[in-house]
Amino acid sequence: MQETLRKRIEAAGQSHLLAHYDAADASAQAKLEAQFGAIDWEALPGLIAGYVLKRPETAIPDDLAPAPFFPFPAKTPEQEKLYAEAIAKGVEVLRAGKVAALTVAGGQGTRLGFDGPKGTYPITPVLHKTLFQYFAESIGRISEKYGAPLTWYIMCSELNAAPTKEFFEKNRFFGLAEGQVRFFVQGTMPAIGLDGKLIIGAKDSLALSPNGHGGTLLALRASGSLDRMAADGVEYLSYFQVDNPLVPIADPLFIGLHILEGSQISSRMLPKTCPTEKLGNFCLSGGRLHVIEYSDMPLELAERLNPDGTLAFLSGSPAIHIISRSFIESLTQDGTLKLPWHRADKKVPFLAADGTTVKPDAVNAVKLESFIFDALPMASRAIVVEGSRKEMFGPTKNATGVDSAESCRAMLVERDARRLSLAGIRVPRDGNGVPAALVEISPRCVVDDADAVEYFRANPVADDIRPGQARSFGK
Repeated sequence: MQETLRKRIEAAGQSHLLAHYDAADASAQAKLEAQFGAIDWEALPGLIAGYVLKRPETAIPDDLAPAPFFPFPAKTPEQEKLYAEAIAKGVEVLRAGKVAALTVAGGQGTRLGFDGPKGTYPITPVLHKTLFQYFAESIGRISEKYGAPLTWYIMCSELNAAPTKEFFEKNRFFGLAEGQVRFFVQGTMPAIGLDGKLIIGAKDSLALSPNGHGGTLLALRASGSLDRMAADGVEYLSYFQVDNPLVPIADPLFIGLHILEGSQISSRMLPKTCPTEKLGNFCLSGGRLHVIEYSDMPLELAERLNPDGTLAFLSGSPAIHIISRSFIESLTQDGTLKLPWHRADKKVPFLAADGTTVKPDAVNAVKLESFIFDALPMASRAIVVEGSRKEMFGPTKNATGVDSAESCRAMLVERDARRLSLAGIRVPRDGNGVPAALVEISPRCVVDDADAVEYFRANPVADDIRPGQARSFGK
C-alpha cells in the first residue's frame, strides 16, 4: 500500500483497518487497497461526526409551502393548449432519439422472498414475465412506435451486476439489440460502526453497501454513460425504479412539459391517500423545489387542510422523473456530487477477531445513502406533474399486502381490463367491480390506450372472456 494512503487512513482515525490489511494475504490486500482508494478519507471524519456519533435532525424551513404542480387532466383551456403542445414536443424528441430510459435496479428480491436481483422477479399475472422482461418489451414497442431505438440504461449494484447481465444474455435481451441495453454500476459507501469505526465485513473486504439512488447521477459520470449519451444525441432521461412495472416509460406529455417549461429535473406526483402515506412530500422553500421525507414531515403540516377540506401538502413522490443530461453533467463536472446524506441504522455482519463472521442481533452500524430528490433544489427550474396512481404506480416491495407483488398484479389486471374495454372487448367483473378474470396484454404490442384500440382493431378477440379465465393477449 502506498504510504500516502496509509497516512490518509490514519489521519481519518481508522488505523484499525491497517492492522487487518497487513494480516491479509496478497489477493485480499489488493481488493482492500482498491476499496480504500475509493474512499474520501478527508471527508470521512466530518460524516462520522455529523451522521454517526450524533443523529442528524432534518431542519424544516419556516417558509415551507406545498409545491405547485401541473394538474392532470388539464383544468383550463390554457392548460389544454399547453398539454397538446407538450405532447407534440414529446413525440418529436422521441422520434429524434433524444430520450433514454434509466432504471435503478440495484436491489435484491429479499423482501419478496426471492433470491436474485429484483428485476428478475416474475410479476405478470398470467405469463409470469419478470420485471426486466416487462420493461424490455415496453421499450421494444416504444422504439417501434416512434421509429427510433430507445436506449435503456440500467444501474446495478456490485452485488447484482453480474447476475443481471447474465440474465439478459441468457434471454437474448428480450428482443432488444444488445447495444440498446447498457449496464453501469452504482457506487458504494462503507458501513460505519456506532463508535465511528469502519466495519470489516470479510477477510478481503470492508462492509460496503450501495450509496443510495442519489448515487445514480455520479455513477452515470464515472461509468462514461454521460459521454456515451452525448455521443448518441440523448438529451433527456426517463428515470424510474425497477419495482414499478406500471410506470409509463416514455410519456410524451411528461417529456414535453419538461422541455417547454425549461425544467432541468421534473417529477411525477401522486395525490396522497392520507396525510401520513409513506411517500416523500413535494414542497417549496426559498423558491426551490424540495422533497421532505414522510418520516421527517411534521404531523401538523402533513394534516394541514385547504379551505375545501383537501390536503394542503397533497403531492407525494413515486420516484418518477425526467432529467436533462446537461443538468447531470453540471452537477458532476468535477467528479463529485454534493448531495446530503441520509442515515439508516442497520444490523451489519462483521468479521470477528477469530476470523468468523458475526451476525448481530441488534443495530450496530450506520449506512449512509444519498437520494436523487435532493438534486431538486439544485435546479434553476424544476416542475411537478400530476399522475394517475392506478395507471402509473404499482410498487413491488413485499410479497403480499400493501405495495406488494399481489397488489401490483391486481393493478396490472385492472389496467389491462380497462384497455380491453376501450377496444370494445368485455371483461367480466364481480359484484365489487373487480375483474373476474386474469387478463394480461403484452407490452410488446400495447404501451398505452391508443395502442390498445389500434392493436385489437387489427387483432380482434373472437371468443368472450369468461369469469375465472386466465387470458393473455399479444406476442
